[in-house]
Amino acid sequence: MSEQMKMELDTKAEPKKAEKKEKAEATELATVNASTMLANPFGSKEQFNELYVMAQNMAKSDLVPQNYQGNIANIMLAIDTSNRMGVSPLFVMEQMSIVRGKRSWSGQACATLVNNYPKFKNVQLHYVGKEGTDEWGAYVTAVRKDTGEEIKGTTVTMKMAKGEGWTDNKKWINMPEQMLGYRAYTFFARLHCADALNGFMTEGEVEDAFGESGKKEIPSYA
Repeated sequence: MSEQMKMELDTKAEPKKAEKKEKAEATELATVNASTMLANPFGSKEQFNELYVMAQNMAKSDLVPQNYQGNIANIMLAIDTSNRMGVSPLFVMEQMSIVRGKRSWSGQACATLVNNYPKFKNVQLHYVGKEGTDEWGAYVTAVRKDTGEEIKGTTVTMKMAKGEGWTDNKKWINMPEQMLGYRAYTFFARLHCADALNGFMTEGEVEDAFGESGKKEIPSYA
């Protein structure tokens, strides 16, 4: 092979080498970022500073929920929660709200966390009874991946909703099917995978626990 041909081949190979190098560096950077995200942000001063800078940048974004914009402290806590749960910080900020001073998941978030729980498969929401009656209700089932056992959550009915006073919330009148589904997921989570919620209450549970007076009561799911 002539020297000229070798030089031409080397020249053509250079861009490919550079591209491979860039991909390798990007992969390495992604790995570093992932390990940083999963680390305990309060484990050291350096990690805390990294968390602060991350929250500071996110606080400037118009894409984060409005109540988090400019609120570095709350974003830091949201990132910490996301780290411990292995979910996106934006998911936490969008699906978690403060009710009576308590952080709580939305019904949608509870359903998402149950559906993505790593120990279960074939998670399904079922409706029973005749729509519009007190017997109309919902429950959730799933299959354990390790044993193949099917497990079933508590059946939540309109009779239960009325008895517990949940229907004082207009959502139970305007969108009962949605509310039955959300409550069914909540009851299933409390019974079979409480750790999926990371210790937080869900939509409606805060009112159950504290009532209208704000004083703690015995919740129906306890």
